[in-house]
Order: sequence, then structure tokens, then C-alpha cells
Amino acid sequence: MATSQKPAKVLKGVRILSLSLNLPGPSALLRLKRMSANCVKLEPLAPTNAPTGITGDPMSAYSRVAYEAMHAGIRVLAADLKTAAGQKKMQSELDKADVLLTSFRPSALTKLGLDWRSLQLRYPALSLVAIVGAPGAGAELPGHDLTYMAENNLITGLDLPATLYADMAGALMAVEAVLQAVLLQRQTGRGHRFEVALSDAAAHLAQPRAWGLTLPGTPIGGGHAGYRVYPCQDGRVALAALEPHFAKALCAVAGLTWTNPAMMMAPATHQAIARCVAARTCAQWQQLAAQHDIPLHTLPN
Repeated sequence: MATSQKPAKVLKGVRILSLSLNLPGPSALLRLKRMSANCVKLEPLAPTNAPTGITGDPMSAYSRVAYEAMHAGIRVLAADLKTAAGQKKMQSELDKADVLLTSFRPSALTKLGLDWRSLQLRYPALSLVAIVGAPGAGAELPGHDLTYMAENNLITGLDLPATLYADMAGALMAVEAVLQAVLLQRQTGRGHRFEVALSDAAAHLAQPRAWGLTLPGTPIGGGHAGYRVYPCQDGRVALAALEPHFAKALCAVAGLTWTNPAMMMAPATHQAIARCVAARTCAQWQQLAAQHDIPLHTLPN
């Protein structure tokens, strides 16, 4: 795949302090770092009996590879925020920060003296971006990426999703909130609070399904013969020949006479294209895609 464009240095000079753990917050912090923000993360102290290399962030135990990838170039500190020394260390960082990024329940922030009222009184120019599970009172309820996905009808069957969609979408929403906070701070001179709910992130991803676009039998839900995943001789082919000119090219390869877009919903068309895909290899389909301008991606076994 082509390398994405290098992010612009829009946050140069902006200092962000993160107390967030696991995936959404650290993923957001890494993206903010790539925009040239000065990013500092303050983690809880790792347990004294933790294996070598394990930090106070649970992600370090789940996947060291993921932890290291998300913390590349991030200055990581550690402190016990329940102690006077830990509080002093955190306050020293807050004195220099423009944005505080958290992922605790509201009650936990209150216990640490980090509720919005307390922050406003002590650091009036500081903004807070609080990542929570669900908005409002739901922020106190337990949940995770999987439950938020299920809540929004994004879990089909018993298989787990291929990635952590709500967490990663939540990370993007947190970045958006930081950018809004910085803009508002520059306009008003004061800090602002933003709440980013992972359940809202899942709901945003679920909108096409809620609109009916991806329900079973609909054109993008498997009803269109040109927009499906088919088995081939040595793997699978993800076809995305949805627009009429792409579908017409696919039909020509499959030996079908194009009549109108409605034919792509017919069972006979599905069967003919399935037979055509099954008769060839991934390499052959890649060649056909290049020759006939058909959007597809092969997935070899």
C-alpha cells in the first residue's frame, strides 16, 4: 500500500499530558505526537512483582509490541497518584500542559482531584479530553470495545471482530476533540472540556447499518453479486464492482451479457460470478483486475 501523507505540524508548541491507558488514549496520543505536539504520558507505577519490561499500562502485558508502537517518541513517566509525591509530580506536569487526556471513570477523576470543576479552578487555561465508555451517567458503567460493538449491532455470529473498531474510532474522535480544544483555547484563552464516549464511536461506525445500507440482502450487504467475497482456487477474492461500469466489466469477464444494474441482484448472476471466481487463482484475478479495471483485492490462503 502507498505510504500516507506525513501529518502537518499543526500542534507544534502544544503540550499534552495523558493519563490514559490501554488503547484509545495511547493511540490518540501517538497521532497527536505525529502532528508535532509535545506529548507526555504519566502512568501508574507497575506492580513490584510485574515481569521485566511490564509497565503500569495493562497494554504492556496484553501486547508489548502494541505498547511500544503506540509509545514511540512519547515521554513516559510513572507515579502513584494516590500519594503526595505522585500528586506533586502530576501537578508539575499539569502546570505546563495545554490539554489533559484521560480514560478514567468520572468518579476516579474526582478522587484524584481531576474533575472538571477542580481543574478549572487551578488551571483555567487547561482543556480536558475525557475518554469514557458511554456518555453521561453511562460513563460509570463497565464496558469494552466488544460490548459497544454488540450494542450497536456490529457483531454477527460468534466470531470476534477483526480489530478493535470502537477503540480505534474513539482514538480518532479524541484527536478531533484535542484539535477543537486547542482552537477554542486560542480563541478564548480558557480551557474546555470534551467527553469522548467509545459507545458513541461504535454508533458512528454503525450508521451505515442503521441506515440499512449493509443489512443482509441489500446491495452492500451481499445482495449485489459484484460486491461480495468469493472463494477462488487458492484463496478468496473481495470484489467491489458496485458501480455499473465496474459491474459491466466484471460481467464481461464472467461471460455474462450486461443488461441493467438490476441483474446484479439476481441469483443467477451470483451463481455465474461465483463459478467464474472459483475457476481462477488469486494471481489470475489480480491480472484480470488490471486488464479490465475491476476493483478487487485477493486474499491468498
